[in-house]
Amino acid sequence: ITLLVFSMLFWGGGWSALKILTNQAEVEIILFWRFFIMSIAFIPILIYLNKPINISKSSLKYVLSSSVLNVAFMVSSYYGIKYGTAGAGGVAITTLSPIMTFLLVYLVFRKKLNMNQAIGLIIGFVGGFILLELNDFSLFLNGSNIYFLYCAIIWAGVTILSQHSHKHIHPVHYSFIISIIATIVTFIYGYSYGLESVFSQSTKFWIALIYLAVFAQSIATTIYFIASAKLGSQVTSSFMFLVPLFAVLIAWLILNESIELHILVGGSLSILAVYFINKNTL
Repeated sequence: ITLLVFSMLFWGGGWSALKILTNQAEVEIILFWRFFIMSIAFIPILIYLNKPINISKSSLKYVLSSSVLNVAFMVSSYYGIKYGTAGAGGVAITTLSPIMTFLLVYLVFRKKLNMNQAIGLIIGFVGGFILLELNDFSLFLNGSNIYFLYCAIIWAGVTILSQHSHKHIHPVHYSFIISIIATIVTFIYGYSYGLESVFSQSTKFWIALIYLAVFAQSIATTIYFIASAKLGSQVTSSFMFLVPLFAVLIAWLILNESIELHILVGGSLSILAVYFINKNTL
């Protein structure tokens, strides 16, 4: 449980690290180095796991689809944080993603809603409306919040794919292969942008990049998977309620971002919505 709390702290701090990076390099450069370092960081974890990596045809479709969505998520989060704040991104994406996941499952698989789930979705829509400032639609379309919404929708797809992939491939192997594929793709795409330019960056840049790739991705994700196996997915997922809190506090401490009222109100309603949606399983 202690390690799980730390993994939520790492995830929360990842948004501030990304904000630092967006001010110093282009998305094509950050994408490649993030996935490259993340892939290397997985090697000691794989050695500790000591299990052979087996990729079947059934698992390949999940890996390839998730790789595409992961790159899309990273691009959207980059622009969302670039034009917005780390605290807002950490709250909006982590609270809206579970709601979008449930909504996507409901629409695709035609599952019936019970009373708590219906209440949760209504609260979630209200929370999202406040959180994304949809009362000013022109601000939404031209600002960072539309990228945060893209992130929530994309991550809902990643979540559904990962849940089904666990039947065919170990979750750590799944994450590692996704990072390898994403590294190759982003290298091909970003090669002409001068990937070697990172070697002239400041120490602050490298600390943020290594933190984001190693602590906020490889280590935090591995802890989450281990905890899910020991504590159960329902209990483990409930700890994600800590991520928005950590994201806002770390952005306030490190980046001096103000804690805006609509973020607190919208984020709190979204957390309440997730609670109602999962009330029977938590």
